[in-house]
Amino acid sequence: MAEIQKDIELKQGMSNITKIIALVLLLIIAGAGGYWWSGHSAAPADELTLSSKAAPIYYDVSAPFIVNFSEQSNEQVRYLQIKMKVMARQQNVINAFAQHEPAIVHDLLMLFYSQNYDDLSTSEGTQALQQASLRTINDVLTRLQPTAGGIEAVYFTSLVMQ
Repeated sequence: MAEIQKDIELKQGMSNITKIIALVLLLIIAGAGGYWWSGHSAAPADELTLSSKAAPIYYDVSAPFIVNFSEQSNEQVRYLQIKMKVMARQQNVINAFAQHEPAIVHDLLMLFYSQNYDDLSTSEGTQALQQASLRTINDVLTRLQPTAGGIEAVYFTSLVMQ
């Protein structure tokens, strides 16, 4: 009878130990799952950084652009002067812009020379030129420094047509 009682106590003790081990394993699994869920999302860290809006960084293009439209303006000499700033959200993009500013200015001058004075007289024309400027800048950056990323916006801080 004493042996049966010891077997019952031993089985109850094993049952309690099994329950404790199962509870500890459950807590470990739950903790690991919570850690993974909160600290490791499906998107890489770079994508998370890019998706959250960083503060804008503005860069003032050093000199104004001045072009003439003498061949397009019924033999009247007409001028366009543009001052601009660019905006990005990463300093390395601004650094790449500053590094390659001579090439960017050259391509922008070619863009501005190719414009039609009458087209730029409308707000749609100036907005189209603004978008074309953004594409031109990002094309140059992609060509010269593909890892830099791109400029997010171009702002004409002054646009004078005479």
